[in-house]
Amino acid sequence: MTQAHRDTTRLPIPFLDQFDFHPRIADTTGTVLVTFTSPDCGVCRHLRRVLQEIRGLRPDWHLFEVDAQRDPALSNEFEVFHLPTIFLFEDGVFHCELQTEARPLSIIHATLAALQMPAEEAP
Repeated sequence: MTQAHRDTTRLPIPFLDQFDFHPRIADTTGTVLVTFTSPDCGVCRHLRRVLQEIRGLRPDWHLFEVDAQRDPALSNEFEVFHLPTIFLFEDGVFHCELQTEARPLSIIHATLAALQMPAEEAP
């Protein structure tokens, strides 16, 4: 007997705001990617589609999104200067900002490579 697998690739990526960001990240074990985006950013819309693909390839990873326009305090805290920006957390702790192409395999490879390196200090 096989257990039905829930398809999460069609569900929206959950948003975090300044009130739930830190508690949610701290309580999430494993690999977490947080993207800072804006509703009027075309590249951000593309990245959302890419992240949906990553969900299918890496269902064990947790993905969250922050609307930089709605939550400028978080953008300031993390020194976000361009959108979209992706931050990597592992077991609730900041690891680094990812610098990679907005393609599923590029993000996956960059994440796995970053996790082999020591964590950076949070901005």
